[in-house]
Amino acid sequence: MAKVKKKSKAKAKLKSKRAASPKLNKWVIVRKSKVHGNGCFARCDIPKGTRVIEYLGERISHKEADRRYEFDDVNNNHTFLFIADRRTVIDASFDGNEARWINHHCTGNCESETERGRVFIDALRDIRKGEELGYDYQIGRDKDDPPNVDKIYACRCDSPKCRGTMLWPAKRPAKRAKKRKAA
Repeated sequence: MAKVKKKSKAKAKLKSKRAASPKLNKWVIVRKSKVHGNGCFARCDIPKGTRVIEYLGERISHKEADRRYEFDDVNNNHTFLFIADRRTVIDASFDGNEARWINHHCTGNCESETERGRVFIDALRDIRKGEELGYDYQIGRDKDDPPNVDKIYACRCDSPKCRGTMLWPAKRPAKRAKKRKAA
């Protein structure tokens, strides 16, 4: 299950040392995507169950992730942060690899698996050469989300089963009415 972390809400930019991956992944290639910006595409046919790639980047605390991006624009949904566990976030803006370019897809052909604090992307089905890889980000909702959070994290996957958002759950839970005590 994906646990992509939203960036904090604010304004300035952090300088990034977006290092290129030292070794090309044998399964994927990065190129322009119809879904969003760059995407990862199958370099060759990928069999179902294949461990395609590990999500790499600098390992930081949740507090550091919040601090690092506290001045980013609240309307920017672009993030390379992935929650590895309760204590650790992987920031692929620093020493990240091709995995950071895998786009959200409501009915993706991949899924993320977290094992011992490491995040892997596995093929859910056979993927044909040239097909774009995608998985459901399932970005968690927060009580302090801005009112336009669904617009900010709108999904562009174009799947017949698209839920319209990268957020999970898809809709904000309705507020429950308080029970009145009988007089």
